[in-house]
Amino acid sequence: MDSRSHFLVYLLGGKMKQVIILTFSLFIFAAIVVIIPQKQSIVFQPNHSTDRFVYLPIKGEKSFHIKYTHSIHLSDVVESYKITTNQEIQQYELMYEDFAIGMPANADEGETFEHVDGKYYIKNMNRIFQSFHLRIGQVRANHRVIYKKHEYVLTQFLKPGTSVKIEVRKLNILQQWKGVNILEFER
Repeated sequence: MDSRSHFLVYLLGGKMKQVIILTFSLFIFAAIVVIIPQKQSIVFQPNHSTDRFVYLPIKGEKSFHIKYTHSIHLSDVVESYKITTNQEIQQYELMYEDFAIGMPANADEGETFEHVDGKYYIKNMNRIFQSFHLRIGQVRANHRVIYKKHEYVLTQFLKPGTSVKIEVRKLNILQQWKGVNILEFER
């Protein structure tokens, strides 16, 4: 082999190493992007089924509401929540229209009870949850989640009667692909 051939082999060998290192680096970067949790979401995880979880990506606004029709009174109840800095869920308000079976008679210590325009409010609630469970109504409840003034009917995404765990999680890209993004559906 002449000196030019040696130089060409040396040059190609160096380029090949760079290509391998670059390819490996890009693969590692892509893997990290896919598996590192990045999208904060409210997750509705079915408790006893293999159904896909449903999630509501949170961007900016940290409060949301769960609205349902009370099974006895047949009037609306709205539970108001916000996400804390510790990624917990704080219930801060409860609104209902009928003062009867299954509804609180008064506020707990530190909370306020108000009656305004025919509706009852318990305000200044500071009930903190890592998660809580909800059974999606089968008959009348018509559970809805309200976020940024838009209502999303949960039975569009979850079977009626499904018990779900509601929690705040950061989802990576793989988890987002496995779940159902509420915001991707028409209201």
